[in-house]
Amino acid sequence: MEWFATLSLALGSAWTSGINLYATVTVLGLIQKFGFAKLPGGLDVLDHWAIIGVAGFLYLVEFFADKIPYVDSVWDVIHTFIRVPAGVIVAYAATYQLDPGIYIPAALVGGGLAFSSHGTKAAVRVGANLSPEPVSNWVLSIVEDIIAFVGTILAVFAPVIIAIVLVVFTILFIWFFPKIVRALRRTFQSVGAFFGGKSMAK
Repeated sequence: MEWFATLSLALGSAWTSGINLYATVTVLGLIQKFGFAKLPGGLDVLDHWAIIGVAGFLYLVEFFADKIPYVDSVWDVIHTFIRVPAGVIVAYAATYQLDPGIYIPAALVGGGLAFSSHGTKAAVRVGANLSPEPVSNWVLSIVEDIIAFVGTILAVFAPVIIAIVLVVFTILFIWFFPKIVRALRRTFQSVGAFFGGKSMAK
């Protein structure tokens, strides 16, 4: 069942990358660095202090940016082009030593999971930004960080649990997909309006 554990780690890490890429990389790097687990495939390179340091620094930047209304939406739009490809890379790096019949679909599914988790995060933030009170941004950001940290740890140490989480999430994502697409469209339109000098709160 080693292939299952590797696949679960790959897809679980890709999923959390869509929520918070930098938290995911930092946790994986520290797990490998301190010998808590041996990461599969090419993920072992994440234990380099330079990678951990850069990921940790960017996590701190995101930690604060993610809690400012509208700035978080701009950050999410930019990271659409970072988190999703990163999900593909993480899934591929973890599984490339397996059979091509596994690592190629894993990379594709990993990108899909990263996109779905990123899209859900961005969609929820749009609703929060339209709320009259700012507390929800802080709460959502902290919850997202917790999910990213715990999800990454589960991906490494509890493959069955993270697999169940991914199945449940995928079902819910498909159910709410139309609303998520509409919210993402509003996000891109709002960010475009923001840079165009118009209000994002329309």
